[in-house]
Amino acid sequence: MVVKPLLRVDLDAFAANLARIRTQVEPAQHMLVVKDDAYGHGLEQIVRRAWREGVRWFGAFDVRTGADVRRVAGPEARIFAWIAATDAEVRAALDLDLDIGVGEPTLLDDVARLADGGRARVHLKIDTGLHRNGIRTEDWDAAIRRAAEHEASGAIVVEGIWSHLAEASDDEDDAAAAAFSTAVEAARDAGLTPRIRHLAASAASFERPEFRGDLVRVGAFAYGIRPAGGPGEGDLGIRRIASLVAPVVAVEPAGVRVATGSLHGLPSTLAGRVTVSTPVGPRRLIRVGALESVVESWREALRGDEVVVYGEGAASATDLAEQTDTIGEEIAVRVSPLVERVWL
Repeated sequence: MVVKPLLRVDLDAFAANLARIRTQVEPAQHMLVVKDDAYGHGLEQIVRRAWREGVRWFGAFDVRTGADVRRVAGPEARIFAWIAATDAEVRAALDLDLDIGVGEPTLLDDVARLADGGRARVHLKIDTGLHRNGIRTEDWDAAIRRAAEHEASGAIVVEGIWSHLAEASDDEDDAAAAAFSTAVEAARDAGLTPRIRHLAASAASFERPEFRGDLVRVGAFAYGIRPAGGPGEGDLGIRRIASLVAPVVAVEPAGVRVATGSLHGLPSTLAGRVTVSTPVGPRRLIRVGALESVVESWREALRGDEVVVYGEGAASATDLAEQTDTIGEEIAVRVSPLVERVWL
């Protein structure tokens, strides 16, 4: 009898999502974003299956994650890391043959200095208004001239130009896309020949084909996580791949106590506001605790019965997130690593 929480991850559903993304974004390529342990789903298993399904680009966020992807996917994978804050991280990225995101001019000079006879692949980031890092528009011309000098010296090759969208409104995204196009043209005028333009993440890659460029960075949709306030999974053609299962550990007069584990992503404010799935249908979540929670009771509840907090047959991670004004990814990545993952 299982009396500890589990996160069940359906890798076949994940593969189906990858196929759906590939069809939707073609001819752009799909970069699978695997930050935060593949959004809490288990990086090794996710990367291994993605490689089998034909994914060749991985978005690692940081160098440490890039190293993990390289270990699993091997030397042929293209791995993009857009955070490298120290010389040691830059050296590690170069040793691992990562593509390096460069969002500030000083980092550009550091990468060129540390290339040490190699030819570092860099992707220059233009800040199109989100201010999540990126070279400011007023600094862009100087930065691309400097990049052209480093490229001429053989230290770097500017492989790509990229940015983030706010995805807050069509007008804001239109303005960001226009700024991005201007930055790409300026880079070409400066003598650079970037092969790859990437601007769109999950939502924009599906809804705005004109933003897809050569590569789209899709994480959430690959894991079946829909956008808060947006279309449902069925409308997007994606499937939830993870189910958080909390077994019944005690049946008490106040309700059924279930083991949820350490769930930093399940705020106590959800108590009384959402339902969970039980063997007899939906029941109200009464209380959220540090390791255990209480659910509205049902007749003949037994220790070991499975309660699905979110996932297949229950609310989605985004459904829970919307009750606390956040996004589904935040729920997913905060499931404690102490909660056992089971890959199906």
